[in-house]
Amino acid sequence: MIKVIISGGFAAVYREVLPEFERSTGIKVETGSGASEGTGPKTIRHQLAHGTKADVVILSREGLRGLHEDGRIRAGSESGLATAPLAAAVRAGSPKPDIGNAAALRKALIDAGQVVAPSSTSGQFFRDKVFPKLNLPDTVTLTLEARGSEAAEALRAGKANLSIGPTSELVQETGIDVVGLLPPGLQLVQTFTAAVVSDSTAPEAARRLIDFLSSDTALLLAAIRRAGMERPRG
Repeated sequence: MIKVIISGGFAAVYREVLPEFERSTGIKVETGSGASEGTGPKTIRHQLAHGTKADVVILSREGLRGLHEDGRIRAGSESGLATAPLAAAVRAGSPKPDIGNAAALRKALIDAGQVVAPSSTSGQFFRDKVFPKLNLPDTVTLTLEARGSEAAEALRAGKANLSIGPTSELVQETGIDVVGLLPPGLQLVQTFTAAVVSDSTAPEAARRLIDFLSSDTALLLAAIRRAGMERPRG
């Protein structure tokens, strides 16, 4: 038995292919979840710092840096699994605004008024990099929810009119429609990465899971494409 803690970005792919890993290896996997970055108890960093045990973590490369700083990752164990660009979504059936360039995205945000994003890597980037570049009026408010699933729920519930997040998280949510990718210059392509936790009690089994998730089998590649992701280049 090994324990995995995974963020939302690679979760759809992971859930789809994990049964094949367990069947082919006989290794059982227990899965927990957490945000790649942010503050509070829902982040992977907080969970590991406060006694949660795990063998493998899967999260954004930005979030992994913090775990390296804490000494919680085995040196040389990390492997990039897939990349996901940022996209926008609206409630299912709502008109899809043009977001193909910076001016169009600015108008879409002003028209939406209330915008939601996860408080992890993507939401921090949107708050700190995109909002200032677009010089948005005070009528546009950005709410950061702890997880991508909570951001999607806020959109479904009418608490926001536009949601921003990795395309791989948005495509797996029901009740929302993906509008498209954020334009160049306002885009963040995240690499979701797996690594062995430094105090893992089953490092060999953990490494086998990471090797499986890094392999180029038809099953994995198809799942990655369905999630709107790509294998890392180079």
